Amino acid sequence: MRAVVAVTSGGPEVLQVNDLPDPEPAPGEVVIDVVAAGLNRADLMQRIGIYPPPPGASEILGMECSGTIAAVGDGVTEWNVGDPVCALLAGGGYASKVAVPAGQVMPAPLGIDLVEAAALPEVACTVWSNIVMTAHLQPGEAFLVHGGGGGIGSFAIQLARELGARVFATVGSHEKQALASELGADVVISYREQNFVQVVGDFTGGRGVDVILDNMGAKYLEPNLRALGDGGRLVIIGLQGGTKAELDINSIMRKRASVMGTTLRSRPVAGKAAICVQVVENVWPLVTAGKIRPIIHRVLPLERVAEAHALMESGEHTGKILLKV
Repeated sequence: MRAVVAVTSGGPEVLQVNDLPDPEPAPGEVVIDVVAAGLNRADLMQRIGIYPPPPGASEILGMECSGTIAAVGDGVTEWNVGDPVCALLAGGGYASKVAVPAGQVMPAPLGIDLVEAAALPEVACTVWSNIVMTAHLQPGEAFLVHGGGGGIGSFAIQLARELGARVFATVGSHEKQALASELGADVVISYREQNFVQVVGDFTGGRGVDVILDNMGAKYLEPNLRALGDGGRLVIIGLQGGTKAELDINSIMRKRASVMGTTLRSRPVAGKAAICVQVVENVWPLVTAGKIRPIIHRVLPLERVAEAHALMESGEHTGKILLKV
């Protein structure tokens, strides 16, 4: 198979496409002939050497893909060779073939091109597991997502809207501001020009939001807590703004607030499989109906993986960047 290999830790230039042995499915696994793979910020962190894959996972980058079933391992009864699918991976997506536990494979949503389907697994599973399974966002509540123009953010806006929440989103450019509004955000905040805590306070009458999905970590911890309302839930899923910050415990107690941190990649297979089941049951019908759509900035061939990484690092993209295999 063709696969992207990082010859050492470093910038996008360390990535190259090599020929490697084809994977064989272990019991409980399937092998997918990959059509496309999605880029995620975790891939960039792995490339520079600060986010290694979980023990036993492929060293090849790539946490999501789409394609067709090529082979099934012992004990797999729910998939057949030729089925069109997309999958949540612990690694290995930047390749023409990948082996993955059967429970992390999902049918490609009806009405979605198989290349486009590669943009869905990571964002759908991340957003659903965090704002629904963890934060329990309810209809009528106020929801804030940071990075509303990115892959996670653009999906979160749409899902929260469909759940009946009032949606706030921060963005970094006028282009992303327009996209967030188009996708259904009620209030779009330019973090370069506005104070999101003040804007949230103005539009909620000082009450604050109920749920925040945060990809920044330390940099936004204190303002996120100020933006939360009574009983609010802050879910941290990224560390773009650092890992250490001072926490005012009194502010949490006073608001009866919750601060939660989650990752998806390192969860046990059974936990990821349970998320996939809920996503297929609850999210895929919305995708098929056109109520939620994958936002794709650019599709590049696998051989241009370094260019794709450089584009993601620039922050100039909206939605997802895909590699076509």
